[in-house]
Amino acid sequence: MKMRPLLLALLLALPVLTFAQSSNPRSIAIVKTIEALERQRFEAQVKKDYAFLEKAFADDLVYTHGSGVQNTKTEYIQSIKDGKSQYGKIEIDALNVRPYNDGQTAVVNGTIRITSPPQADGSTSVARIKYVVVQIKDKKKGWQVVLWQAQKQAS
Repeated sequence: MKMRPLLLALLLALPVLTFAQSSNPRSIAIVKTIEALERQRFEAQVKKDYAFLEKAFADDLVYTHGSGVQNTKTEYIQSIKDGKSQYGKIEIDALNVRPYNDGQTAVVNGTIRITSPPQADGSTSVARIKYVVVQIKDKKKGWQVVLWQAQKQAS
């Protein structure tokens, strides 16, 4: 019986504690860093900057496309080289970064629009994607993507 008021107090305090934790200067710096890395990674995918992608993706990357096809780091970068994964433009519509594990892990939820490169007739297509990314901070390599999971959205 005495547990209920304590449990209720904790549940009511949880949003305040969560907000306080996410608004500390270290968390804010991590969020800004990860947001910048997300933008740089998308730009590298469009520009085929393989050196950046090699650094941005962890060796044990699991990359799951909106189609359900899953790639390793090597397979995914090769798919860009081979033209199987093509990007004319990637635009971010929404981006939410949540740091965890004392600032060593970040979970990103976002929505992007991927425009295909122009076809022979000049036409392009646009895919709306919701995605989840998990990044970890490696002591030697810095922030790296270990997981990408995408889901295509209705047009």
